[in-house]
Amino acid sequence: MVQVQGTRTIRTVPGIQLDAEGWGSKVRRSDPRTGDRMKNKDKSRKWMWWFLGVVLAMQLYFVRELFAAFALFALGFGAIAFVVAALYMLHQGWAVAVEKLAVSEHPAVLYTKHRVNLLEDFARRRAVATAAGAEELAKRAIRRAGSATAR
Repeated sequence: MVQVQGTRTIRTVPGIQLDAEGWGSKVRRSDPRTGDRMKNKDKSRKWMWWFLGVVLAMQLYFVRELFAAFALFALGFGAIAFVVAALYMLHQGWAVAVEKLAVSEHPAVLYTKHRVNLLEDFARRRAVATAAGAEELAKRAIRRAGSATAR
């Protein structure tokens, strides 16, 4: 197949006119019956398109604002979730460490356990003694030194 440069096939179609570049553009024919009405329609259409464009722009702005708000909320909730997850992981790590320490047979751990048990026993005995002392004080009559008892 061979292509010949510089030659064009021109076909004429009713209602199409060739412009300077050779491409067709539709010729507008005005009808005397609708000429004035079409001009009014075009002005109305222009305002209608402007109105629709403004409404669309406002909707796009509103959607962009919603996306921005969503992004801020997502970042905020993500930060809160990160803090909660970090605290949970710290708690779980602490629980595992305490469990391993509880079953440990290391001498320092055994000594510490023994001392903690002694301290708990001492505190329990002291609390019982304090409660008994408080009951005894409550039963005593409170007097000034050198005063006589009431008869």
